[in-house]
Amino acid sequence: MSDLLSKLYESSGLYAFFSEDGWKYVIMIIIALTLLFLAIFKKFEPYLLLPIGFAMLLVNIPGTNLFIKETIIENGEEINQYSGMFGYIYYGVSYGIYPSLIFLGIGATTDFGPLLARPKSMLLGAAAQIGIFVTFLGALLLNFTGAEAAAIGIIGGADGPTAILLSSELAPHLLAAISIAAYSYMALVPIIQPPLIKLFTSKKERQIEMTQLREVSKKERIIFPIIVALITIILIPSSAPLIGMLMLGNLIKESGVVPNLVHASGKTILYSVTILLGLSIGATTKATNFLQTQTLMIIGLGLFAFIVATIFGILGGKFMNLVSKEKINPIIGAAGVSAVPMAARVAMKEGKIANPNNYLLMHAMGPNVAGVIGSAIAAGLLLSFFG
Repeated sequence: MSDLLSKLYESSGLYAFFSEDGWKYVIMIIIALTLLFLAIFKKFEPYLLLPIGFAMLLVNIPGTNLFIKETIIENGEEINQYSGMFGYIYYGVSYGIYPSLIFLGIGATTDFGPLLARPKSMLLGAAAQIGIFVTFLGALLLNFTGAEAAAIGIIGGADGPTAILLSSELAPHLLAAISIAAYSYMALVPIIQPPLIKLFTSKKERQIEMTQLREVSKKERIIFPIIVALITIILIPSSAPLIGMLMLGNLIKESGVVPNLVHASGKTILYSVTILLGLSIGATTKATNFLQTQTLMIIGLGLFAFIVATIFGILGGKFMNLVSKEKINPIIGAAGVSAVPMAARVAMKEGKIANPNNYLLMHAMGPNVAGVIGSAIAAGLLLSFFG
């Protein structure tokens, strides 16, 4: 009887907590509970952080075997194989399916009208992407490989699906750290950006009121996704999964002929895939792999990337205000990071604080959606170089 009880105890998760790596599991469970707290009670990116946090909790209970990764050699090439419930779900990440479907849903819920009404706001979205390449260079200086540095740098785009796709292709062993960093900083936009806006703009600049945007025709809205897909994918074929799905989703929305597909892609598919994506990310955070010095470095570089992206967006807005005939409030440059629509809402709020008559939301949405396109293009470039 004692042997049976002993065997039962040794096969339990409780036994593993007292092993050499037991403290790592405890730390990861605490982190998982923290993510769940932030998602539920603070509403920080709840759609992603809730499934990520719960999957993290489950895989760090020893003995569950929900996510098993094995590396085999086939024809002289290393191939990763996954098993367990989360392991099978993870194939959607490893094959780049989930991020692309997320972009389909984003396209179906995005209004590119503000960008079409003021095309030069694309420059602000481009300026914010400088954070990606500055962080890429910083990661190289910290002895990350070129592929790893590219995957880390994309955090500066503040676009979770893009970060997941690029890291799954270039540095799958860093996927968990990069994904959690990307979504955490996206959730912290209302905390990170306001001090930077105040630091890099004067009160007079923040008070600038902008003229109303022109009305965009239906024809323009329909032509835009087709032209962007053609030009971008011809120039950068590796951007096809993200740009192609983003523009398809937007064309479905703007065509007006398939309302059921708009609902399916913008709601049903988007939210279903979001759960699978969150579970996949959380599943890769097993304590023995996640708790490493590299993870802390990635978290730090991610914050650096986001700060640099915001600063360059603001500086781009200041420069545009100087050279443009019409007045441009530099605050909208901060929305050039592609945290849609949160960054645009932060810009509107900061403009209202400086000038109660200021209404910057639609003006900020231009750079904001431009940032989505910009981060996807940047990911395509990096994938071309290091993929």
